[in-house]
Amino acid sequence: MKNFNYSTSIFVLILCIFSVGCEDELYQEPTTQVLSSSFYSNESEIETAVTAIYAGLQNGDLYGTYLPAIGEVPSDNTFEEVPANDGGNYSSMDEFSVTTNNGIIAAIWEQSYIVIQRANIVLNRIEEVAYNDDATKNARIGESKFLRALTYFNLVRIYGDVPLVTIETTDPFAFFGQGRTDVNEVYAQIELDLTEAISVLPTTGSDSSRVTKGAAQALLGKVYLTRKNYSAAKTQFSAMINSYTLVPNVANIFGVENENNSEVIFAIQFASGLNGNSEGSNALQQFTPSGTVSGAKGHNLPNDELLSLYDADDLRLEAYFQLHPNSPLYYTNKLTANEDNQADGGSDWIVLRYSDIVLSLAEVENELQGGSSTAISLLNSIRTRAGLPETTATTQEELREAIALERRLELSLEGQRWFDLLRTDKAIEVLSSKGKTISENDLLMPIPQNQLDADPTLEQNPGY
Repeated sequence: MKNFNYSTSIFVLILCIFSVGCEDELYQEPTTQVLSSSFYSNESEIETAVTAIYAGLQNGDLYGTYLPAIGEVPSDNTFEEVPANDGGNYSSMDEFSVTTNNGIIAAIWEQSYIVIQRANIVLNRIEEVAYNDDATKNARIGESKFLRALTYFNLVRIYGDVPLVTIETTDPFAFFGQGRTDVNEVYAQIELDLTEAISVLPTTGSDSSRVTKGAAQALLGKVYLTRKNYSAAKTQFSAMINSYTLVPNVANIFGVENENNSEVIFAIQFASGLNGNSEGSNALQQFTPSGTVSGAKGHNLPNDELLSLYDADDLRLEAYFQLHPNSPLYYTNKLTANEDNQADGGSDWIVLRYSDIVLSLAEVENELQGGSSTAISLLNSIRTRAGLPETTATTQEELREAIALERRLELSLEGQRWFDLLRTDKAIEVLSSKGKTISENDLLMPIPQNQLDADPTLEQNPGY
């Protein structure tokens, strides 16, 4: 069992009634409202509610499959082996031909608001519930705020302005007509949630699955970095950077046997063979060359350009990728296959990794002090572990390019590259130079059509 059980099927059904995208169940609201209003009455029930937030992120529509894909497929890292697979939902992101009916785009939106609703329920109810230990109660408040902030961070980077909901939705119809909230206001709430989470979260969680203070500091630093508030980002990164260490051997970072190691700051937990095979992920099955194993789809495969960027002596090439024995194509080695059930993989999905923060701090130091020796030292710590010589970059612009390249190599296929291109304003330049037809309108995904149909006050992003 992975530390605490994500299986909350009955609870999920209850919460779905009050979540965006569950219109088919709305007629049941009066009955379920009575059930939910009496459910959160003690510590045990609130603990179940907090677990349900984590479970929502584990869903295939988020970190189970779709968020890892959307962070890479539109970028220059991967390609779609069979564009027609899964109705072209993946390939349309790869080719910037996404429509408002794209199933991935709709599922991410819908499941994200389910997670947000679960967090809002906990935050609305927990203050009135007596806990045996105040520290545990405060930790659960911090976890809920972190998970809500993480979800909104994903939403604004994918869609731009999104509805901001921070109170429990007992009447789903009450929020129709709200429209989209300006991205700056959403970011302000993300920063507030994370700041408050930092103040109550423990340095070490009750188990390795839970959010800690360091995770909230790391995420807040990444939010500030995205907003180009480099001084604030440096404060957060500097406060937590010595709390974790790089795993000495890159071959030992990933794999089920290496989970929750010293480099992992926060990960979504998966496990094979539990609860009717419902606790695993099908990400590797989807991201394996088509036809090589049962259900493989050939999505999100590393392209030749990415693979060619690795130096012959770079230890990460062999550690991070593998050539399929039944195909001429490579695929990720950062996930472990479950040979008995390809759709029930046990590899955790690492959301925050220490090497990401090291490189983020290097970027911050370089932006604040061009050519900073600190930035060079941080960059070299990643290169040295990979078996590479120290960087020859010295100027601010040289270091920008060197750090960006190192992020691409170090964090490949971890759902980071597309967001890095957006954050650094390089998406159009980089992808256009590689033959992609991309414009400013393609930097945000469309608001799903089913959401526009349900609430006409939601305005569509330009170009869709």
